Amino acid sequence: MEAENQTAVTEFILLGFPGHGRLHLLLSLLFSFIYILTLAGNVIIVAVILFNCHLHKPMYFFIGNFSFLEICYTTATVPKMLSGFLTEENTISFTACFVQLYFFFSLGATESLVLTAMGYDRYLAICNPLRYSTIMSSRVCINLTMSCWATGFMIYLLPISLIANSHFCGPNEINHFFCDAGPLLQLSCSRSHTTEIICYTYTSILILSAFLLTMVSYICIIIAILKIPSTAGRQKAFSTCASHLTVVIIFYASIIFMYVRPTAKYPFDLDKVVGVFYAILVPLLNPLIYSLRNKEVIEGLKKIVYSKRYLLFRIIE
Repeated sequence: MEAENQTAVTEFILLGFPGHGRLHLLLSLLFSFIYILTLAGNVIIVAVILFNCHLHKPMYFFIGNFSFLEICYTTATVPKMLSGFLTEENTISFTACFVQLYFFFSLGATESLVLTAMGYDRYLAICNPLRYSTIMSSRVCINLTMSCWATGFMIYLLPISLIANSHFCGPNEINHFFCDAGPLLQLSCSRSHTTEIICYTYTSILILSAFLLTMVSYICIIIAILKIPSTAGRQKAFSTCASHLTVVIIFYASIIFMYVRPTAKYPFDLDKVVGVFYAILVPLLNPLIYSLRNKEVIEGLKKIVYSKRYLLFRIIE
């Protein structure tokens, strides 16, 4: 009876980062700068791939999708976090909180699946080059990508619905800079171990299976590369997948630590530090890795810049 008389929570307060005043101003400027760079870098990669016909290949089709995902992924959390620096009480409605949670997890799941598809693409290109163009056709690329998006946005419907249907009667302070599953489960007045087990199982199976499939692809790739007789041939083969492997290691190292770990309690302050890494910094690193390590992307960017400069000079003349 006492639980029923308690008022249901209609909004949450995101505690964000400790401190106030100048510290929050500095953090706001820093994260705003990182967010702008992230958007610009990923938009540039999408534009270069879209407008350069030489990059209309399966590998770049997946890279373009991944860059678009990074734009959506970082936008799911960062704008709300930045607005929190401007207000003394950073509130978010109950509905908006779970919408943010759903998109953050769904986009993260889609990224995992797209990275797996990219690993499979590199496996075919290096281990089965003669049949690569036949197997990885445009239709297969589109179907594979659509499957990643559909699965990513469907798989978390059940666990997030279970969390949203929990009873929240207070307190309503989330010790994070966005709505994450762990802090929300901690606030639930009707905390269910079944819900926690389902959420943990869903996340663990998705992350570990996608990671293991990607690693299997790269084990096969490394074995195939080692069989190439010439050093130049081995370097060329490895350069085609080095960028993707770097992204995979950075991405999975952070999310495995965060979401696939023992049930022992970790301080939420540590979670916030790790959250900054995988939600803010990793989306910034990806376009830098792909652009700096990929000659075709750099050449495509140069062509766009030179063509725009030529067009500008013609207009001025």
